[in-house]
Amino acid sequence: MKDPADIAAKPSGLDKIRVLIADDHITVLEGLAAIISRQPDMEVVAEASNGRQVVELWQQHRPDVALIDIRMPVLDGVAAIEEIRKNDASARLIVLTTFDTDNDLLNAVKAGAKGYLLKDSRREELLDCIRRVHRGETCLPASLVQKLAASLSREALTSREVEVLEYLARGQSNKEISALLGIGETTVKSHLRSIFRKLDVLSRTEAIATASRLGLIKL
Repeated sequence: MKDPADIAAKPSGLDKIRVLIADDHITVLEGLAAIISRQPDMEVVAEASNGRQVVELWQQHRPDVALIDIRMPVLDGVAAIEEIRKNDASARLIVLTTFDTDNDLLNAVKAGAKGYLLKDSRREELLDCIRRVHRGETCLPASLVQKLAASLSREALTSREVEVLEYLARGQSNKEISALLGIGETTVKSHLRSIFRKLDVLSRTEAIATASRLGLIKL
């Protein structure tokens, strides 16, 4: 007996949803291709292993939907989405990733992604998302919608504050950060107070942990 996830209403005529898949892990790429190819209303038209290939293959095949990983070599997923959308504002793109940090989610949506799924999503969710995005809908799980809303409501850190955080995460003292950035130690302390307020934290350790969870810095 066929799994319900593999049973979909055949679209009128012979048209299928043409899908491009992009992931730098070959096992993930092959697994996605196998799942999608089994669907009567879908076909995989191209596979990419880095962001630059995604852009080139999109221009070559003009797929109906693309599944794009965020963390890829040469050109990351968000940058690839931005390039594709510059050339085709109607492009229907879904981010499929292992990362659900607020910053990754916000950047992907800002770049123009119409869907965002984690790689541990059920197969039914993946296939439903492809069909929904193909119909012109957006596909964001409720849990990620909540994270997105929280990110949008949170006051953003300045580029200088992010720099201070990055040095903080490397274990640098206020004096060392001051020297590295060419600013006064009092200014560093001022940045730290602002960072603590924006992240709603009380300590350097908590600031680093929160910033990492939000995807603002990478440890």
